[in-house]
Amino acid sequence: MEAIVAVYSDWGIGADGTQPVALNADRKFFRESTTGACVIVGRRTLADFPGGKPLPKRVNLVLTTQNLEIPGAVVVHSPQEASEVAQAHGRAMVIGGASVYRQMLPYCDRVIVTKVGAQPKSDVFFPNLDESPEWTCIDPGEEEWENGISYRFCIYQRVKQA
Repeated sequence: MEAIVAVYSDWGIGADGTQPVALNADRKFFRESTTGACVIVGRRTLADFPGGKPLPKRVNLVLTTQNLEIPGAVVVHSPQEASEVAQAHGRAMVIGGASVYRQMLPYCDRVIVTKVGAQPKSDVFFPNLDESPEWTCIDPGEEEWENGISYRFCIYQRVKQA
């Protein structure tokens, strides 16, 4: 399983339920990377999507403790259940928010990180993989720019324990 996330220079990922700085290049990269995959998302993050609806051309798993029915999505109630359901769909990607990343990261072997060279005020954070002995950056990506903001697409791989 993989995760995909955009982080700021302090590993912040958002404030007040949304991304303070969003780059068109990252949105395009996210769309291309997740189309056709099974995505695992939290209920609050789903509400921030266009129209508050599941993403098209993907199998949407919504991880929540609430008993809900969400048209166009499969509701799951635990990380274990999300992992089991996702396995039946081939490529699975955790797409947020913060609590879903925290719950699902132990199931991930790879994380695609868009590092955004900005540091807006964030109230939620992704674990700093650069400081974790469990992860190594296998591709730091090329630095690119959009509207005066640098960014790079990096790939992290879980370090196999001996």
